[in-house]
Amino acid sequence: MKSASDFVLGVDLDGVVADFITGLHPIAAEWIGKPLQELPLEVSYGFPEWKLDEYGGYEALHRYAVKERNLFRHLPPVSNAPAVLRKLSALGIRIRIITHRLYIEWFHRQAVEQTIDWLEEHDIPYWDICFMKQKSAVGANVYLEDNPSNIADLRSQDCDVIVVVNSTNRGLPAPRAESWNEIERLIIERFARWMETPDSAGGGR
Repeated sequence: MKSASDFVLGVDLDGVVADFITGLHPIAAEWIGKPLQELPLEVSYGFPEWKLDEYGGYEALHRYAVKERNLFRHLPPVSNAPAVLRKLSALGIRIRIITHRLYIEWFHRQAVEQTIDWLEEHDIPYWDICFMKQKSAVGANVYLEDNPSNIADLRSQDCDVIVVVNSTNRGLPAPRAESWNEIERLIIERFARWMETPDSAGGGR
């Protein structure tokens, strides 16, 4: 018999639940020695607008931000994200965090510890947490994602992906959500349809 917890919501962190751009912004300004106002918040993926290649590139900034400034521990949450995730979890939906925060080698412990601490501090519910690049390898009924290349990969495999809109992905097609209120509505609609579908016609991944 179908259970609510068989419905899996795959949730990316950076740019979806954690406001990565806002959190990295002052660290980047400090790192390259420029006034904060010279670094725009409207950026595309990889932050080319910040001209980081002149200072060693994005990976060097990322390493500094996580190791020396505890970036993943101090990111602000996206508005209303923790509250909506609590509501979805209270419905019985299984929240599965899927994040590619280990893509730079040699400091995985800091990244994992900061991530867990952040989730606990903001009381964000989750059943599973997966640190991996290939998100389609982690089953979910629906994914929340902002990275354009991850969205393209998931959609190429017929996964149901909701684009969480920010400056890096504004041109991508629907389904899209501009806020966590919209995300809540879209997830509840999908969850209700799934619960009404007989087990033989479809179940959780």
